[in-house]
Amino acid sequence: MTDFANSQNIADETPLAGQVIAVTSGGTGGHMFPAVALSRSLVRRGAEVLFFTDARAARYTEGVEGVKTIILPAGGIAGKGIKGRLMGAARLGLGTLKARKLIKKTKPSAVIGFGGYASIPATISAKWLGIPYAIHEQNAVLGRANRLAANQAQRIATSFAKVTMIAPADEHKVIWTGNPVRAEVAALAGVDYTPPTVDGPVRLLVTGGSQGARVLSEILPTALVNLPEDLRKRLVVTQQAREEDIDTVRKTYDGSQIDVTLAPFINDIPDRLRDCHLVIARSGASTVAELTAAGRPGFLIPLPHAIDDHQRFNAQQIEDAGGAWMMPQDRFSSENVTERLAKLLTNPAALSRAAKAAKSSGRANAAERLADMVLDMLGLDPAGSPNEKNINKDRGDTQ
Repeated sequence: MTDFANSQNIADETPLAGQVIAVTSGGTGGHMFPAVALSRSLVRRGAEVLFFTDARAARYTEGVEGVKTIILPAGGIAGKGIKGRLMGAARLGLGTLKARKLIKKTKPSAVIGFGGYASIPATISAKWLGIPYAIHEQNAVLGRANRLAANQAQRIATSFAKVTMIAPADEHKVIWTGNPVRAEVAALAGVDYTPPTVDGPVRLLVTGGSQGARVLSEILPTALVNLPEDLRKRLVVTQQAREEDIDTVRKTYDGSQIDVTLAPFINDIPDRLRDCHLVIARSGASTVAELTAAGRPGFLIPLPHAIDDHQRFNAQQIEDAGGAWMMPQDRFSSENVTERLAKLLTNPAALSRAAKAAKSSGRANAAERLADMVLDMLGLDPAGSPNEKNINKDRGDTQ
């Protein structure tokens, strides 16, 4: 496994000047955020970026200088009936024809895929046309789209130190780059974690993805209200909840003496993450990446029906590193949660240890590490000079 040790020192020069790099991703935020982060880094280094995705993703690339978005027909197959699978396959076929034609015409130096079904047309086209390509996996399980492309990819970049479902023959390609996060969250790496004091406020940040996790709205408020009074009175809770659930959640908190802010979307996540003592959330790739980038402890409830159970694998890795505590949803009862939180929130030493472990289990400067990977694929160093002696020098060191 390669570690690009100089990722933090980006040269002022533009080693990719005149190069066209294709980036491709599915249309969900978990895939798109790291793909856009890499695109920005590539543009800063002089590249022109062609961004292949589906119609859902247009909003993610709007206004990103140096990036041209190409919308492809694409459709999912997993979890659908026969008709849905046939329609998805047909859209993927049409998308692949369009991607192949455009890639053949523009001749990008490399194609970088970030998973999701919308990434298949461009990565498969690169495979057929003999263009170097790499994939990035955000979760601790190699996704289905990435599995289709992995065997001939030049590099497999990962967000976690260990990723399952990578074929043994492909392990030598693995590069632990980490998962890019927004700049405001990345900046929190320099902000030390401060545990709660004996009689001071205890700040909780509760998120559930862009739509809010209903189980957190149904179970967590009751669990917090049932905490001992001296602890309950110190709680400062910021909780994301579905708009249709907010009134019910607010009624549960009424009269509890808990200082609570409820919202269907939290606009100031970086600020809340900086100040919180514990994050309670699902264990999607973006959430885990932000926890590890900021160095904040987590109490994680994996989505039980996630494809390939990837959220459980995500949570397990950070728990094994000591950076979080995982509770499966079938054990996520108000009684169990009250008991667990009563112990955690009155143990500042344990919270501090978890914060430190969370930070150590992540990777800083992930977008720049990914950009360095692209340069490595092309035989260039960050200053634009041939760097063949460094290619493959460290691969395999943590597998």
